[in-house]
Order: sequence, then C-alpha cells, then structure tokens
Amino acid sequence: MKSYLTLLEANKNWAAETVKNDSTFFKNLENVQTPEYLWIGCSDSRVPPNEITGTKPGEIFIHRNIANMVVHTDLNMLSVLQYAVEVLKVKHIIVCGHYGCGGVKAAMTRKSLGLINKWLRNIKDVYRYHKTEIDSLKDEGSRVNKLIELNVVEQVTNLAKTSIVQKAWKDRQGPHLHGWVYGLNDGLIHPIFEMEAGSHFDELYEFDNL
Repeated sequence: MKSYLTLLEANKNWAAETVKNDSTFFKNLENVQTPEYLWIGCSDSRVPPNEITGTKPGEIFIHRNIANMVVHTDLNMLSVLQYAVEVLKVKHIIVCGHYGCGGVKAAMTRKSLGLINKWLRNIKDVYRYHKTEIDSLKDEGSRVNKLIELNVVEQVTNLAKTSIVQKAWKDRQGPHLHGWVYGLNDGLIHPIFEMEAGSHFDELYEFDNL
C-alpha cells in the first residue's frame, strides 16, 4: 500500500471508532465552533497541539508556522488572530515553542538558507537583543534553548502590540496571553511567560484611540 493511503485508512478507522464511542460527535461539531484557546505553535511534526494538551477537535483554534512566530506583516497569522479574537472570542492565546527547535537553531547561524532567511531574520533580531545573555551560556544546547524561551516571550509581546488584542482588552478584558515551551525529551509543557489582559508594556506600542 502506498504510504499516503495508510492515512486515509487510518482516518476511516478513527471516524468509525469515534462514532462508536459517541454517535453525535460529528453532528455536534458540524454546526458550532466555540474554542476557548488560540494556539500559535511551530510547524514541527513532533509537536501536535491536540495530542500534547489532551484536547478534542473543536477545543483549540490552531495556527502553526516555522518557530511559532508572531510577525506584524504576516497576513495569514493576523487573519487567524482577528478571527479568533473578534469572532470566536477566545479567552486565551498560547504561543508554544519547543526545545531543540530547528528554526531557532538555524537563525543562530550565518548560513544562507534561501527564502527562509527572511523569516528567520525575525529570530535573529531576538538573538541580537539578548546576545550577551545567550552567549554567556557554556554549551550550544543551552544557548539554543535560551533563545527558544526568549523568542516565545518576544512573540507573546508581539501579540500584545497588535491593535486586535489591545481592542479586545479594552472591550472585554480578554484574551489572556501565555508563552509555553514544550519538551521533546519528556513531553511536558513548561509555562515561561504570561500577560494578563490589559497588561501595560512599552507605551510606544499602546494605542490610545481604540
């Protein structure tokens, strides 16, 4: 059997087993979507949001990209963010990175990788902001993991800089923002940063006319 056909076969088995356990499962999903969470995670295939959080379809609205970035010119991410915040009215937004992230590792090198250079530039900037702290660590793995954590913090802050989030904070005191890092070695999620709705940061980025 061709490898991709095993995915279709697995899908049939999953659907049948799901209906067996709950005959109304798909009927309930068909007409409503009310997730409490927006997940912005890495595209890495080893970090499946639903599985590592034990959530079911319909419980998390998901956006994934290389190295879980929140880039102010990324219309894809911003469209997801606006829909999640303004239409779905999620209560929490989680930026989840993972230790050993290949995108972050690549951003710490001087190697040209083609088109992805433009994306990794955003991570290089985070490295530049914290270079003294990161370079003071003794081994490469520690340096990479420190940048992974700092990158997550930066992306959560980038969420707070958007007019989408700030307007929601003003209108409904939500959503809360969370920065997590997932460990590939033990399967555990490590919370490292949090911003409550309405948090203040650099006033330069805070809009006063929303």
